[in-house]
Amino acid sequence: MSRIYPNIVPENNLRLPDALTIKHGPARLLSRFVLEGDKAARNIGIRLRLRHDWGGLVSVNREAIARGTWYRLPNMFNPDFSDLCAENSYWISGEDEDGEVVVTQAGRIYYWPETTLEQEARLMFYAGREEGQQCKVTAPDAQTIGGVVFYGGSVWVRPDFRGKGLSQLLPRLGRAYAVARWPVDWGISLVTPALVDKGIAAGYGYKHTSYSVFYPGSPWGDVEFAVVSLSLVEAYDDFRVFLKDGVGQFSAPVGSEFSSGIVRDKRVTKTSGEPVFHGSNSLS
Repeated sequence: MSRIYPNIVPENNLRLPDALTIKHGPARLLSRFVLEGDKAARNIGIRLRLRHDWGGLVSVNREAIARGTWYRLPNMFNPDFSDLCAENSYWISGEDEDGEVVVTQAGRIYYWPETTLEQEARLMFYAGREEGQQCKVTAPDAQTIGGVVFYGGSVWVRPDFRGKGLSQLLPRLGRAYAVARWPVDWGISLVTPALVDKGIAAGYGYKHTSYSVFYPGSPWGDVEFAVVSLSLVEAYDDFRVFLKDGVGQFSAPVGSEFSSGIVRDKRVTKTSGEPVFHGSNSLS
């Protein structure tokens, strides 16, 4: 869990385009996508910044929880539990004209050269802490997802900025940044079946869905997730399609922007009072 793939670490809190150094992948495609995505955000009134001061995300999360607009960060994106550092992770903040953070997205790189998600899912969920937790993996795709794996999540949009397609844009921008910085093999997230059924997971850009990963007795209750994923080649194709259709001209499914890194599943919150993971309503 603590292995780190060598990479270039940008200065904290740079504008997203300024933080982009393309070490891997098609430079023209990735630079254009990030620039166009940043422009689309600015047209909405949001300035995007690349950060690795995880205390900042925790502060945003706490304030949003107090207002009832977000849920507790998943452990993998919480520095109180996880071995987050500038070399293996980042988060994106989007600020309005008053300098207040109104959108977030986060990403984490896992280096599994000799293992797969099937073996790593339990400790990934629990931020590498071995405490005898339970996990049952039945998703066939988890057997083949390995190498350098990018996990995207913690997408949150303040209520007054929802309905603008940001839950489609931010996951893709984070993915584009990640594949340019690290030699990513797979992009993944864990989402509840409800988000898959509503088409929200597809809205994030994932191409494959595989059931399931179970975490009985977790702090969020007995939870089930689907593994959503896409390969590196599929990520590039998704960027091309998104650019062709016009970044900024997109629309998001209703409810898709209530994000965290843990998907909110009503079956879980009825018993635990806490959501489960990701960006909108997922463990992403």
